[in-house]
Amino acid sequence: MTPEDAATPRERARALRRQGRTYAEIVAEVGVAKSTVSRWVRDLPRPSTPPERLRRMSEARWARHRRDVALRRTRTRAEAAAQVGRLSERELLLVGAGLYWAEGAKSKPYRTQEQIQFVNSDPGMIRVFLAWLALLGVGKDRLQLRLMIHETADVAGALEYWAALVGVDATAFSKTTLKKHNPKTVRKNVGAEYRGCLVVGVRGGAEIYRRVEGWWCGIVWGAEAAQEGELSE
Repeated sequence: MTPEDAATPRERARALRRQGRTYAEIVAEVGVAKSTVSRWVRDLPRPSTPPERLRRMSEARWARHRRDVALRRTRTRAEAAAQVGRLSERELLLVGAGLYWAEGAKSKPYRTQEQIQFVNSDPGMIRVFLAWLALLGVGKDRLQLRLMIHETADVAGALEYWAALVGVDATAFSKTTLKKHNPKTVRKNVGAEYRGCLVVGVRGGAEIYRRVEGWWCGIVWGAEAAQEGELSE
């Protein structure tokens, strides 16, 4: 018979509490009610929970919830994507015009600069923009490509990535713009997924820019007309 076997339930409970066990753990091991355990060990200091144990407890508590949220997110995203389907040429025209007016370079009242230049780090945005340019008859020979990236990143790897996405050789890119490293800044955009921003310009894009202005005005007018139609019904 071991000393543990010879100890009374109360003595065992107190010993376990001194080891830092919780009430639930003591109840499971000693086999008495939680209220009894509380009475037996109430004079002992409350054990501190190690950070790692707290982390495991939190993870166990929230793991199922995170899985459920992730499943709902994936399902909703798939259902929404299925609603879109294949875009017609008119739909792509309107989507591209709106995308450019939100993210592309625009003339200012104090500086007329009718050019097409689009800067983004999202591969999906770049793909849509390139598809839109192709719809407008812009060939790859008219593209002006440049990489903007932090100097501490994998510049060569990022260049190859964007070149493959566009479907051109990396030599088609102009000189890369490097962002200087600031030791005081805590960067979040690190890791293999960080590939900087791709700058896409179009040679001789003034006419396209003017059309984008017109398309955007038409989109705004169409949206307002639709809203007024709904209000009048």
